Amino acid sequence: MADINGNCDEKFDKVREALGASLDDGDVGASVAVVVDGEPVVDLWGGHLDAARTTAWDRDTITNVWSTTKTMTALCALVLADRGELDLDAPVAAYWPEFAAAGKETVLVRHLLGHTAGLPDFEGPIAVEDLYDWPAVTARLAAQAPRWAPGSAGGYHSVTFGFLIGEVVRRVTGRSLGTFFAEEVAGPAGADFHIGLGAEHDHRVAPLLADPSGDKPPGFLLGVSDSHPVAWRRAELPAVNGYGNARSVAVLQSALACGGVAGGVRLLSAAGAERVFEEQFHGVDRVLGTPMRYGLGYRLEGRTCSWGGWGGSVVLADADLRMTVAYVMNQVRWEDGYARGLGLVMAAYDAMLA
Repeated sequence: MADINGNCDEKFDKVREALGASLDDGDVGASVAVVVDGEPVVDLWGGHLDAARTTAWDRDTITNVWSTTKTMTALCALVLADRGELDLDAPVAAYWPEFAAAGKETVLVRHLLGHTAGLPDFEGPIAVEDLYDWPAVTARLAAQAPRWAPGSAGGYHSVTFGFLIGEVVRRVTGRSLGTFFAEEVAGPAGADFHIGLGAEHDHRVAPLLADPSGDKPPGFLLGVSDSHPVAWRRAELPAVNGYGNARSVAVLQSALACGGVAGGVRLLSAAGAERVFEEQFHGVDRVLGTPMRYGLGYRLEGRTCSWGGWGGSVVLADADLRMTVAYVMNQVRWEDGYARGLGLVMAAYDAMLA
């Protein structure tokens, strides 16, 4: 069985076993964390940084978590809303006047968080390198017409989500999303998560490894190899290029399971944390083609809020059990990517409900 390191309350041994089984079954390197009532009960990691399995994944290894980054971006918006600095019911144009162009004057801030704004992708061709130019990308979105009447339908905003919310955060605070997140969210909670990675952290990064079937599925804008250049790590792409490990993801998102407190620090009021469960859309997602229930930045099911990253990472916060589970890995898989994280989530539930 794979060599697993870290700490695990004996009650959660099934989580350790599930991580070991995943690493034995083709995972290269990964970490899993469980926080209950604000206390870490699982903090485990194992495997390797590289496909040749020559360098061990250690306690402070971090990797690109793709769309799990969206949970951090949404958390920033919830923090600002809780402080009264951002009105989720206000038009986006109240903060970003240029955004009112092309029939978007009725788009509300909550539409951005709920994937109902009608801007799921970019009009016309766009290259990955174009995403590094924040002013140009946000100007492009401001000029774009919505695909549907804002608020009338849901469709996953896979890359645009980060630019849309990030620009609102920048207009409200005068700081980039990555800077606001570092100073007001991750920093106070002591969490090792980054949106815009500094060079001093490069040596800790486990590069993402492509699925054996290829770098990306047909029709996707981004491929696994796009996450490898230094320019990608330095950029702030608040929908897709956050770097962290399961420990940092679980700690930060535990704010939504624990009434606003993360890492022993209050990030949100209890009422502010509860707002995540305000339903924005319930139906078939026009982009994903699957049934989806969106809250404010998260997928909802019962009293849980969750989201996952392309290829396998995942985080789930359960407000009733006050439990948060996170899984982060470097081996991307297309067909069964989320089965690994789901297995760990279910192992944590087995332990909690035993």
